[in-house]
Amino acid sequence: MNLAAGFFLAFVLLGLFGAALSAMVPDRRVPATLAWTASLASVTLLVASGLVLAHGVGFELPLMHLPVLGALGIGMDRLSALFLLVTGLVFAPASMSSAGYLGRYLGRYSLRLYGVLFHLLLVTTALTLAGSDLVTFLFNWRLMSVLCLLLVGFEHGETEHVDAGFLLLSMTEAGVLTAALGVLFLGGLGASGLDFASLRAVAPGVGSTARWAIFLLTFFGFSMKAGLIPGSSWLPRAHPVAPAPVSMILSGAILNLGVYGIVRVNLDLLPVRWVGQGLIVLIAGSLTAIIGILYATIEPDMKRMLAHSSIENMGLVAVGLGAGMVFLASHMPVLAAMGFVVAFYHMTNHSLYKSLLFLGAGGVDMRLGTRDMDRMGGLLRRMPYTGLFFLVGALSIAALPPLNGFVSEWLTLQTLLQSTALASTGVKVAFALCGALLALTVALALTCFVKAFGMSFLGMPRSEGVERVRELPRSMLWPMGLLAAGCLALGLGPTFVIPALDTVVAPLAHGSVTEELVPPFFTLGTSGDARYSGRFVRDFHRIGAQVGRGVIPGRGLVVLHPGGPRNPVVFAMSTAYTAVVLLLLLGSLYLVVRWSTRRRKVRRAAVWAGGLHHLSPDMTYTATGFSNPVRVVFEGIFRPAISEDTRESARGYFRTALTRRQMEPFALDRLFLRPVVGCARWAAARAARPHQSGRVNSYTAAVLLTLLIVLVIAGITM
Repeated sequence: MNLAAGFFLAFVLLGLFGAALSAMVPDRRVPATLAWTASLASVTLLVASGLVLAHGVGFELPLMHLPVLGALGIGMDRLSALFLLVTGLVFAPASMSSAGYLGRYLGRYSLRLYGVLFHLLLVTTALTLAGSDLVTFLFNWRLMSVLCLLLVGFEHGETEHVDAGFLLLSMTEAGVLTAALGVLFLGGLGASGLDFASLRAVAPGVGSTARWAIFLLTFFGFSMKAGLIPGSSWLPRAHPVAPAPVSMILSGAILNLGVYGIVRVNLDLLPVRWVGQGLIVLIAGSLTAIIGILYATIEPDMKRMLAHSSIENMGLVAVGLGAGMVFLASHMPVLAAMGFVVAFYHMTNHSLYKSLLFLGAGGVDMRLGTRDMDRMGGLLRRMPYTGLFFLVGALSIAALPPLNGFVSEWLTLQTLLQSTALASTGVKVAFALCGALLALTVALALTCFVKAFGMSFLGMPRSEGVERVRELPRSMLWPMGLLAAGCLALGLGPTFVIPALDTVVAPLAHGSVTEELVPPFFTLGTSGDARYSGRFVRDFHRIGAQVGRGVIPGRGLVVLHPGGPRNPVVFAMSTAYTAVVLLLLLGSLYLVVRWSTRRRKVRRAAVWAGGLHHLSPDMTYTATGFSNPVRVVFEGIFRPAISEDTRESARGYFRTALTRRQMEPFALDRLFLRPVVGCARWAAARAARPHQSGRVNSYTAAVLLTLLIVLVIAGITM
């Protein structure tokens, strides 16, 4: 047993100890107990996964050997270590924030039960990722899903919360059962067991039809958990009703399990072989991203807006994976590695800034008692630190430099532009269309989070409750500060993050991308090397690519792609240098303004407001009003249904009060879920007729027909 295995076992024991301790202490002590034990367990998990990522030495711990199923155990390689590291990065601040957040439930719900469920969710999520065989993976997945149901429906007095939990469980379980069928199909093709090593060994002999079947089953099955179309309907229902720490975990850690399943099966156990498989992932991701951000932009509920945004971001992750799969099937390993690095980078970024935003939204809800941004405004004066950290998260998710969202989304666009290296014109067109959708998605994301911060924290209060709001407790501000620092660090240090991610994707893509994206400007001489000509190096040295040499460790601070014969354009950027330039510009502007206005006298007067004595809150923009142009332009997608349309006259002919309420049914429900449910009900009604007719002959015929179908299927698969 190596050091990483020891830390992982210590993590499991700490998690179980925390669950037992939470069950024994009084309710009032659970928040502090959970914050300490779960945080310590999360840090231990971070150490274990960090050791595997840093040294590349994993471990395998056998649990038992079953006669039919084979060897069962847990282990960690670099792929699972990356997902476990991100899981720890989310659970640690979620655990810390519980000390200040859970007090709102004291006396109404059992905090001891919450503490037990929270610790068990932490352990089962990690064991799911550490499972080295299908049985262990699925067993812990089922436990994790049930725990998610119980935590989403923690406020069981509210019917909406319980319904959302059951919707989450039903949809994600339907997905994992579909994916499990695909993996079992792979295991039935001659594997000696259900451990991943045995499944990987039979992959070279799998035929094309079986490969397509396994790919479709596993991709669309695991995409339910990842929130990709068509199975993302549960996100905007489950995330808003869950407690804030649970919302953080659902978006920042649980969604990643779907990505892990897709990657583990379709890049590790049975790597994709055809371009069409990658195009399916690419197109599904692009459509998921645009649909998610459209609904996020028009949504006035802060937490529901963030849930729709999670759909968008997981779509962006799928875009990177799909592009990498296309390049992998086209025998371009370096570009494939680039796509996979982009996907994992964005997944990590999303986990950090979405956890920050959900924690901020939960804090606002805790203090104000509402998630409706139409009733907020002016919160920055009363919650300055919360507003500052929320602003960092909003700038990150809006992909503005020098924060982390900019890096991964810029790299995603650059990856799609590498389609010029492909031979097929049809594939190039598909990449171009997906790139256009991605550009529109990025623009709408900026609009969405200008609305989220501006309508919530700026302006004047639009409800009386805002006047009484106070700042969040330190136990919630510290986790927000750590997450904000993480967003800044991942934004300023892409030249350190990319080589680390490259070690994870290199075995999957059979190629390395570090030399392609992170040139060693700190070590290259003026004569260059085999990859970079002397002129290329001298040109970049002249514009400052060696700034920081001898002071900052690493290869350099510039990310670029040198292009190729078909696309010789060099794409380069450096968020570190951008941050320095921004600071210099802002500092210079501040000094110039102070110097030029040093002798001016300040005169205070009333602001002219169109002839009015003063502006009232109902005269200002609301979140709904701000996003109304998007609602109008994309009305064909939303197809709103008017639930109320009334007119009320006041003061004779001079004023008419109009009230109109619209409901935008989720497009994926309308296009996918409702037709599937309708077909299932129709089939169930037809199948129930023999049972309801009271005729023995009809009942017997139905049994025989079912038996015949089972025998035919068994004969085909044997």
